[in-house]
Formats: sequence, C-alpha cells, structure tokens
Amino acid sequence: MTESHARWRVHKFGGSSVADAACMARVAAILEDDPRPRIAAVLSACRGVTDALLGLVAAAERQDPAVADRLTALRERHAEIANALLEPAAASARIREIDGDCREIAGLLHTVTVIRGAPAALRDLIVGFGEIWSTRIFSTWLGARARRPGGVRWIDARDLIVVDWGPLGPAVRWADAVANLARLAPAQEETLIVTGFVARDAQGQQTTLGRNGSDFTASIVGNLLDADEIHIWTDVDGVLSADPRLVPDATIIDALSYEEAMELAYFGAKVIHPQTMAPAVARGIPIWIRNTFAPDKPGTVIAAGARSNHQVKGITSIDGLALINVEGAGMIGVPGTAQRLFGALREHGLSVVLISQASSEHSICFAVPDGEAARTADVVRDTFKTELERGQIQDVGVTPACSILSVVGDGMAGTPGVAAKAFASLANVGVNVRAIAQGSSERNISMVVDQRQAGRALGAVHAGFYLSPHTVSIGLVGPGHVGAALLDQISLQAERLARDFRLDLRVRGIVSSRRMLLQDAPIPLGRWRDAFAAADRPADLDAFDAHVHTDRLPHAVIIDCSASAEVAAHYPRWLADGIHIVTPNKRANSGELSLFDAIRQARRQGSTHYLYEATVGAGLPIIQTLRDLRETGDDIRRIEGILSGTLSYLFNVWDGREPFSAVVAEAKASGYTEPDPRDDLSGTDVARKLIILGREMGMPLELADVELEGLVPSAMTQGTTDAFMRRLPELDAPMRQRLEQARGAGRVLRYVGSLDAAARSARVGLVELERTHPFANINLTDNVVRFVTGRYDRNPLVVQGPGAGPGVTAAGVFADLLRVCAYLGARL
Repeated sequence: MTESHARWRVHKFGGSSVADAACMARVAAILEDDPRPRIAAVLSACRGVTDALLGLVAAAERQDPAVADRLTALRERHAEIANALLEPAAASARIREIDGDCREIAGLLHTVTVIRGAPAALRDLIVGFGEIWSTRIFSTWLGARARRPGGVRWIDARDLIVVDWGPLGPAVRWADAVANLARLAPAQEETLIVTGFVARDAQGQQTTLGRNGSDFTASIVGNLLDADEIHIWTDVDGVLSADPRLVPDATIIDALSYEEAMELAYFGAKVIHPQTMAPAVARGIPIWIRNTFAPDKPGTVIAAGARSNHQVKGITSIDGLALINVEGAGMIGVPGTAQRLFGALREHGLSVVLISQASSEHSICFAVPDGEAARTADVVRDTFKTELERGQIQDVGVTPACSILSVVGDGMAGTPGVAAKAFASLANVGVNVRAIAQGSSERNISMVVDQRQAGRALGAVHAGFYLSPHTVSIGLVGPGHVGAALLDQISLQAERLARDFRLDLRVRGIVSSRRMLLQDAPIPLGRWRDAFAAADRPADLDAFDAHVHTDRLPHAVIIDCSASAEVAAHYPRWLADGIHIVTPNKRANSGELSLFDAIRQARRQGSTHYLYEATVGAGLPIIQTLRDLRETGDDIRRIEGILSGTLSYLFNVWDGREPFSAVVAEAKASGYTEPDPRDDLSGTDVARKLIILGREMGMPLELADVELEGLVPSAMTQGTTDAFMRRLPELDAPMRQRLEQARGAGRVLRYVGSLDAAARSARVGLVELERTHPFANINLTDNVVRFVTGRYDRNPLVVQGPGAGPGVTAAGVFADLLRVCAYLGARL
C-alpha cells in the first residue's frame, strides 16, 4: 500500500447530494469508486430538511395546528427513502427509529407551543435530527452492499465532537475529540459515515455547529484523521469566478489558496466558509470542491500555495449595504477617533463590513447592512454629539442601496496595473466608485458602487480580467440592405471572434420602422430573417433600448443602419445612459448643429463611444484619416472629393452616346441609385457628407451653409418617382451642353464636394476637371477624397475605393463595432 493510499480521505455531501434515494445512489457510487481503503463520509440532512425542522419550531411558537401534519410529511419522506434503498427488515428497523425520533420531536414541539418560545438548546436538539436520519439510512444501505473494504461504521458526531461556544462561534475541544475518535473508530481499514452539523458542548448538551456546520464537521474529521484530502461534494462543478446569476459566463476556478478562498467567501462567493476551513488549514489538508452530479469534473482545489494560471481568481459582490461617511476637519490628527467610532458600534452590536479612510484623516467611511443604517447613523451622531455641535465634525452621511464589488487573487500582489484595470472596466460601463479598500497583502481590492449597477459592474470587471468573454449586448435599428448585410457579416465571424478573441457579440434586438424582435438569448443570426418576419411586436424605441441596455450584460451597443432623423434624435439620451452607438446614418452628424453638440456632450457625460466612419465613404477610412491628421497637429486646409458612388458611376459611364436620362434609368434598374434617383441627383446626400467632414475639421456648418448645385430642376422636385422618370429627358439637353463644353476644353465632368478652411466655405456641384486630375480616372463607383494639409501640400493625401453598396458599408460599420469592443477592453 502506498503512503497516499494509507492516508484517510474525507468526503462531505451536502443536502442536494443526498436529497432522495437516487441522489444517495450517486453518493454510494462515488464512495465505492474511491480506491482508498480508509475513507470517511460526512452527510448533511436531505435537502430542505433542516429548514423544515426550523419551520416546525417557528410554527409551534405560533401555535400553528399544522405542526403535526408537517412532521408527518418529514417522516413519510424519510420512510420513502428507506423503503427505496433497504431490504424490508432493515427499512422497518430504520423507520421505527425515525418514528421514535418523531415522537420525541412532537413532545419537544408541544413544549414550545405551551411556552410559546424555543430555547436555543431545544432548537438545536430538534434541527439536528435531519443528519441523524440521512446518515442512518445511508450507512445501513452502504454496509449492506458490502462493496467497501473493512465494512461500514456509523458515527454519531454528538459522541465525537465536543465544542465550547464563544463570541467567534464554536471552538473544538480537541483533546476530547481525539479520545472519542480512538474509542469510536479503532479499526484501520473501514468506511466511516459521520453525521454532519451536530455536536455536544462540554456539559454534554446537544448543540450544532451553525450554518455550513457539515462542512465544519468534515474539516474537523479530516484533522482528527490526519487526512491528506477533503472533498466537499455539492451541486456545482467547483468554485465559480462570479455569481452565475449575474455573470452567466462565470468559469470554474482551478485552484485557490486558503487565503483566496477566505476572501471570496467573506464577500459573498459560494465557497466553504472560512471558519469551517480552519481545522483543515491547521494541518495543511487540501480541500476539493466537486459536483456530486458530475463526478468526472476535476473541481476546485483549495490548498496552501495552490497554483493557477489566473492572476485574479474571482469577482464577488455583496448587496444590501449602506455607506456611512463621517467627516470633519476636527478629526485630522486626533488620536483615538477611529477607536471611539468602532468601539461605539461594537457596544451596540453593529457589524462593519468594510472600512475606508482618507490618508488626510478628514473622513472615515464604512459599510453596514442597509437595515442597520439608520441605527448606525444614530449611534455615530450620539457618540460624536459634542464634535457635531462644535462643527469639528461636519456631517454623518448615509448612502443607502450600495454593493461591494471585490476582486480577489494572490497574483495581484506586486503586479502593477491591477487596480487600474478594475477601475477602467467600471469606467467603461459608466459605474462610479464611491469608496475603495485594499489590504496590504494586495490580495483583495474592494469597491463600493450603486447597487442598481452592481450586475453590470460585476460583468464588466469579470470580463476585464479575461475570466469570461467580453460580452456586448447589441441592438440593430434598420434591417434593410446595410443592416441585413451587417447581420450576415457578424454571423460569419461570430465563432472566430469568440474563439480567438473571447468576444461575444450578442444581437438581442432588431427593430424596423414598424416592428421589432427582442430576445433575452442571442438572436440566432443564421435564421434572423425568419425570426424577424415572425415578430409581431410594434416598434417602440424606448422599449428597445431598455431591453438592449440590460443590467445583466456589461456593455450595450445600438447600431443604427436606418436613415431616420427620428432615430438620430434618440442618440443623446442613449449615449448619456451608457449605450454606445455605431452608425452609417448621416442624419445626426449633418442635421441641426444643436443635435450634433448635444450628442458630443452626451458622449462625454455617459463616457460612451460614438463611431460613424461609414457615414462618409462607406468602408473607406475617411473620417479616421481626418481625425488622425487633426489630432496629430496637421493644418487641414482643403478637402475635396467625389462622395457619391451613384454620381461617380453616372459621370464615369456617360460619354454622350446615350442621353443622360437613359444612363440614369439604366443605373436605377441596376440598383446603383436610390429608389428615387432624385435623392442622389439633388446632391443633398453629398452635402450632408461634406457637413460631417466640415464639423470634424471644426467648421460649425449647417446644411444652409453649403453652396449646393443640384442636378434636379426645382420644377421636378415634387411628384412621384414615376412622374420624375417620365420627365427626366428634360435634363438631356442642358446636360449634353455641359458635357460638350467640358470636352471642348479637354476636360471631364465630375460631381465634387469641397471644403476650404481659410474661406470657411463648402460647395457641392458639377465641375470640369483636367483629364490628369486624380478624380478623372477612378473606377466606376469609387469614392475618392483628397486632403490638402500643411504636411500634404504639394502632394495631397488621397483615400480612394468603393464608396457605395451594402456590403462595403456594412463592413465599415462592423469595423467600427469592433473598435468599440477594443475600447471596452477586448483583445483584438
């Protein structure tokens, strides 16, 4: 036998693991598969039984007549388990014991009913029966199966563990426990089945070990047996990096040090309680957290010096807190202030969860449970009554509805930038930090935030440390040509982005002018058309943005692929509320200057991102180039360009052999124009793009400031599209005249927009250009923009390429979306 196999291994199974006969069968399989000849198993009561017994005590105190029926229901539940697992004779024996216990409980409950109260000793006596029943049934069944070496021995922990209760909870009387173990379990190779939760005090009275008491029992038994491992079996695969209800992508932590586990448990993580770990820690026994229902999963190991690949192990939160702030100039440099404050709180039985003090000693703030906030503030005001009257302390402030967010990990110690990453993650989702606390061990950074933002904050910090994918909630406005192309592009790249960059793009809403589709789960992009066609909910932008901007996901982006001024009017509110915007919609940046200024102000207010590269030149990097030139200090003197793919096409292909009207009609039939060609020929679209570029240059342009030469006579601006197409030949003669005039001078016609910084002018219209001009020799639907700057003066900077079409425009929008994700911390 190897040394490791000679050592004891202790297993502990919680209530969900022994909930019924089927669950107990899983437990038996786990124990029988353990190759160790010496194992001990600590069992909790069946799921819900401890609470049910406590409920009986409370019902008896209320003199509830249903007490007897509820006790009978507990008896029947355990009898059913015994009958399912045991041979009839053995089952009858166990059920007779349960019946005897139930009569004892009934007598105790009668006493509670008479005196209308339950002393602690009586309450402990009643609630301890759950573990006795579960272990008796299980040990009998496991022994009858005879698949463990050396037999099975049932140990009543009331005969093994003796404790003294004090201010810090139960303290084990180790000498008594060691002697009891030698008497109860003399054999070398056997399986011990031990009741969890229950014990006795020094006077021999039954007591309990408190909540998580069965974990404590396992730790005590492990210490007594000098075990080399303790396995805590639950209904989860291990310790999670965050609460999965708030962070669905929380992952299993592979390894934790004892100290990390204690920090996580203190701040609300579902980990073994720090106090229950103490006996195992004293002997350096590793503790494994594993899943009874998935025993093949490795689980989480908690041990001294546990190694892990993660710098940060977990992000936890505690809700329902209030922040108390005591401040005043009279506190500075005065010894004993903190002692008076916290001494007073201790005298009144008030527990402090977190403390933060400014280095100036001007203020001390601390967190307490929300329900104790008013009483705590009263105690503090009474303690410092004199200082408040003299003005030495200015205020005792209370901020209710707070949460503590804690980042825990041994790898944080001595590592620069950890706090910065946590704070940056919160800033990216618009969460303000109200107080900060960090121990000198650097193992924990705790931040107090608004409880309403706790879920979003938790998700953002969790993703910021790459414990889960960067998840972005996306809503798409306008599933037309560009919007549809974008959704298809995201669908094709989603798997790669998730695999290579841990970026989770979740399209959760699609809205058109008439209807919308909202889903909590991501909309399956491979079938989005069918899902949207079946949607019957009327369009409602307020409901739409509320759905997209859920607290459960850290980041929200609305992509506006419409051409709607009504949608653009929502941008300031969305940005101020923390929603990022990506759009090819020109209406916002070329509309009223007041809207443009409101959008910029809202973006600063909400610390949000607003990207609109595709508003000019589709997927071409025109706005980014302009912004780079300006931000690096270049003097932008003039911008000119062909900014309409439709007009670029028309004046590239029209050579005069056909009437101009025929070329327009052919372009319309081929899909190169808008449904109404006047939208292109009017030049307004080019003027809007010019306004966008001008405002990027710092020119406060309005549409009325643009000198616009449209190609549609005023007499033809009204009426239907069909009527316009019938009258279109009226343009042939004047257009031919323009063409022949240009040819006579050896030039070509191009529809150009230009900005002049010195003249503060903007012009859009048809111009004649030399055949050697860069704009004279471009592909059919190209956009081309020329920047004349201080650096690019004699040889201007030119950006050229396809500037129209759903595919290239969608690609520009997609690129902006990925830029937003990178700004939010995704590693792209």
